[in-house]
Amino acid sequence: MTPSFEGPARSAEDYAGLALKGFCMGPADVVPGVSGGTMAFILGIYEELIGAIRSFDARFFRLLLSLRLGEALGRARWKFVGAVGVGILCAVFSLARLLSWLLHNHPVPVWSFFFGLIVASLFTVSRRIRRWRPRVPGGIILGAAGTYLLVGTVPMSTPEAPWFLFLSGAVAICAMILPGISGAFILVLLGKYLFVLEAVNNRDLLTLGIVAAGAVAGLIAFSRLLGWLFQRFHDATIAVLTGLMLGSLRKIWPWKQAGGPGGEGVESVAAVPVNVLPSHWTPEVTLALVLAVAGFLAVLALNRWAGIGGTPSS
Repeated sequence: MTPSFEGPARSAEDYAGLALKGFCMGPADVVPGVSGGTMAFILGIYEELIGAIRSFDARFFRLLLSLRLGEALGRARWKFVGAVGVGILCAVFSLARLLSWLLHNHPVPVWSFFFGLIVASLFTVSRRIRRWRPRVPGGIILGAAGTYLLVGTVPMSTPEAPWFLFLSGAVAICAMILPGISGAFILVLLGKYLFVLEAVNNRDLLTLGIVAAGAVAGLIAFSRLLGWLFQRFHDATIAVLTGLMLGSLRKIWPWKQAGGPGGEGVESVAAVPVNVLPSHWTPEVTLALVLAVAGFLAVLALNRWAGIGGTPSS
């Protein structure tokens, strides 16, 4: 799939809509266990987003370094990426503190909402598969098994050196654009989730700049691989991505009890929990079920707003 440098013509209202979709992706990128890529899929902009990121290729950077700004911008889908990126950043900086507080004080309602959201997403995303060939169920099983095992991994305690922050950003962003694999959870596994979240809350621009630089490098490189996979193996790729979302339900299950320790120096959110059923019916269980249904219905509403209705993209 060759990057499309022009893209569809859009009005100012269209770009405002893209920014709003980016804002919807932002909270998912902050919560460890939920992927912004999932929201991009729900909102019908996933494949276009990957193609737009791919337009920032080696030729673009050569033109940029040569100070040929007009030619560089003419090659890249910067308006699309910029609109979505602004929405994501606005959500991250405005909601990070609230989501951090909710996850620490009311985890069950938060996870319940996202659980319903992911369950509904499984149906809407899988409908983008054009032909159900034998490899499709295999791809779903492979993706589900991989994510299921990944989210059970014991987190690590890692250094805070600039090189590792750069690497963390590069690895996390790859997961962040994959439905089902949370970039925030990858930061948890790397021992850097609370460190980066505190940097966001404290406006630590140096730390955020290093992580962002790694994210940009990882995003440009990984988007090219994803674009190639969509071109050559579209249905199989969608199947694996659907499986990734299915496997992530292990992490998002609302009711947990403490499991084994995650290791010395590991953040509290990184403990390895065990999924359980509620011991008895309580108002919190009722609220959790209501929010799960709300998350499910929110996906249907977002699909209707995005105007895709589960139709496979061309």
